[in-house]
Amino acid sequence: MYTMKDVRDKTGLSYETLKFYCNEGLIPNVKRNAYNHRVFDDRDVAWINSLSCLKNCGMSIREMKEYVALCLHGKESIPERKAILAIKRENLLKQMVALQASIDYIDWKQSFYDDILSGKTEYYSNILPLDGEE
Repeated sequence: MYTMKDVRDKTGLSYETLKFYCNEGLIPNVKRNAYNHRVFDDRDVAWINSLSCLKNCGMSIREMKEYVALCLHGKESIPERKAILAIKRENLLKQMVALQASIDYIDWKQSFYDDILSGKTEYYSNILPLDGEE
C-alpha cells in the first residue's frame, strides 16, 4: 500500500491534486488505513496515471467524472468510452498540426535571423516603416 506521498512521488501529481481527485470521486474505492489516511495500491496508481493522461488530453473534471462513471459500468460501457477517446484523439491531432505549424514558423524565423546575421540576407521588417515612409 502507498501513502499520498508515495503516490505523489510515483505520479508527479501534487498532494493537492491527489486530494482533489479523491474528493471529486475520480479515484473510486479509495482505501484508508488505521489512522484514516488514504492509502493506494498498484491498481490505484495505474488509474491515477490514466487520469493524468486524460487531463493531458484536454478532459475537463466534468468529462473525467463522466468517464469514471462509464468505467464503473464495466465492459458494457466500452463503446461509449471509445467514442469519447476518439473525439479527444481527433482534437489532439488538430492541436499537433497547429503546434507543428508554430514550430515550422519558429524554425523558419530562426533561419531567417541566421541568414541576416551572417550577411546572406538583407534585413527587412514587416512592422517597421520602409525608408522614406512615415
